[in-house]
Amino acid sequence: MTKFDDTFSRALQDTISGNLTLTGLIEAASRLSETGQRTLARQLYKAWINFNPEHPQLYVAHFNCSALDTEVEDIAAATEALNSAIAQNPDFAPAYINLGRLMERAGAPDRAVELWRTAASRPVPINGNSVVYATTALKQIVRVLSDLQSDGAEEAIQRCLDINPQQSDVIEQHIAQRLAQCKWPIILPSEQIDRKALVKNIHPLSMAVYTDDPLLQLAAADRYVRQSAFEGPQDPALDRRHAAIELGARRPRIGYVSSDLRDHAVGYLMAELFELHRKSDVEVFAYYCGPASQSALTVRIKAAVEHWTDIRNLSDDEAAGRIAADGIDILVDVNGHTRDSRTGVFARRPSPIQVNWLGYPGSMGTPYHHYIIADDWIIPAGSELYYSEKVVRLPCYQSNDRKRMIAAERPSRRDAGLPDDAFVYCCFNGTHKIGRFTFERWMEILNRVPDSVLWLLDTSARTKNNLGEMAEKKGISRARLVFAPRLANAQHLARYPLADLFLDTAPYGAHTTASDALWMGVPVLTLSGRSFASRVCGSLVRASGLSDLVCTEPSAYVERAVALGKNRSEIEIYKTALEAGRPTCRLFDTNLLVERLEELYRAMCRDHQNGTVMRPDLENLDSYLKVGIALDHESRELLALPDYHGLYKAELRRLHRARPLPADSRLWKAEEIAFADGQAFGQDAAAVTEIHSRHSEQVPAMRLKAGAR
Repeated sequence: MTKFDDTFSRALQDTISGNLTLTGLIEAASRLSETGQRTLARQLYKAWINFNPEHPQLYVAHFNCSALDTEVEDIAAATEALNSAIAQNPDFAPAYINLGRLMERAGAPDRAVELWRTAASRPVPINGNSVVYATTALKQIVRVLSDLQSDGAEEAIQRCLDINPQQSDVIEQHIAQRLAQCKWPIILPSEQIDRKALVKNIHPLSMAVYTDDPLLQLAAADRYVRQSAFEGPQDPALDRRHAAIELGARRPRIGYVSSDLRDHAVGYLMAELFELHRKSDVEVFAYYCGPASQSALTVRIKAAVEHWTDIRNLSDDEAAGRIAADGIDILVDVNGHTRDSRTGVFARRPSPIQVNWLGYPGSMGTPYHHYIIADDWIIPAGSELYYSEKVVRLPCYQSNDRKRMIAAERPSRRDAGLPDDAFVYCCFNGTHKIGRFTFERWMEILNRVPDSVLWLLDTSARTKNNLGEMAEKKGISRARLVFAPRLANAQHLARYPLADLFLDTAPYGAHTTASDALWMGVPVLTLSGRSFASRVCGSLVRASGLSDLVCTEPSAYVERAVALGKNRSEIEIYKTALEAGRPTCRLFDTNLLVERLEELYRAMCRDHQNGTVMRPDLENLDSYLKVGIALDHESRELLALPDYHGLYKAELRRLHRARPLPADSRLWKAEEIAFADGQAFGQDAAAVTEIHSRHSEQVPAMRLKAGAR
């Protein structure tokens, strides 16, 4: 008999004799479970429950047993156990929370939300645990209702913040929700939390939508990484030196980590890339971390890569161990700071070279992403200071799938609810990308082109109403906003040609959406700012051959849109050019992209051989964060600000006078420090006297209160 069997036998005997306490049960079951004996642990719980039907804490045993049931995928048993726990103790919030997760998995989100609302509303004594359970339940409500675009998510977020306004993850969701609903201003301070605290806790992806401030975006990513504590437990074996990358002896091993190799924008972009990777030159591994998928696109990608590994159910340590065991030379992060990312895997450094590409439009701000792949428009020479990684460039940053499926049946404008004789501006970006400055530009365009409409992607009723109200405030009938129902991708692509001109958003522009429009022959007008997300669309439009539709000034964007809205013949010229140039333009030359990408990979390997892989630059980012969050990004558009660097330098000088800052490689260089110090010590006597005078005026005469002695 093994010691595990002995543990089970003794605990079972004590259960039958009535001598096993609840604490003893939990300890014995934990030992069994930790050693892989989950079946025995479950049997022990079920036996104890049968022999202790009147125990006052029987609900705890039911709850723990349900966790084991869930681990072995016995969902029916887990559901029954949680219902039994609730029946015995209706105030036991954890059971509602877990049962809600099971209901969500079973495709019953409404029932899940009902359970979580019950958990958050039970009249229980207020203590640390009850607060944690209430906020956990509310966060689950927010997550599910946000995905369903339900108005109830906002109420749950507000309740969470009322309980504890310092929850970073809730603030992230709060801001994301306001962005998605086009609720301007986005930042609404309250008595409990001020504007700086709200801006400081914006998620990095939302920050790219909120403002065209690449220094703040980098600093926000750095803060997020530090606060999220991705550096967790680590297998010491991962620290061993990676075997030399001998380019002449074997193929470089390239690993792609992504949750989006499925029916997702990134999956559509990458499918043909995997098919074109040359097996004679590189060995390709895909590590999938997204939702379970058997879509045709997933099947296609699986067939194209040499090695497919599902890491969804692996811990960060386990996934990193698997990647290290595969001997990956270059690990490509195709998620970045997006949903279902596995940043914790990269934090464990399972590969000697780690790359940020395609999934996230900005710098990761980590000490373990070495390169970022862009092109010469997205990150032009001189803009490297906005990135912690070393910048490397392709001819065009974005890969594309030339085999994308398009429905054979093409709808008419009448089918799509569009007027036959109107000039149709369209934007199929998500509503979270539609900021106030962009929308105001659109309304000016519609005002100046009276026979036009704006065709947008369908969204929630509340968001449509918000946009309609804003349009009416600008003198535009809400009827001129036409919303396209969401369709499968093939049908969605088929309706694109009904539009005359795609109007991009700023500062977070179209990515896959832009290449879809251009592929379908719809010209795209875009406004490029300073940040990565604001320049991707400009890169795509230029690579399609329509460079004159890339603007760098807001006023130029408006004037160009108005001029095109009044000149359909010019639109037809653009459409003809896109049709003719599709086979040869740089945007859709996926063969060239793969060739150059593999060249970049070989150059990275040579850097590693030479010991010149760059160490990410994170110096002074806490100070840049202080500057960025103090700016009011909604009262003025930084994209239109000419002296952006001057604004930051002035604030860095102020911080330096309060506490000296070390030099960095961005804006705060040695000469700036010398200038700031010279300013501080070069003030004339009159200025010093005036400062002292101001300070003396701030000390009023003291008065004794009545009755004081």
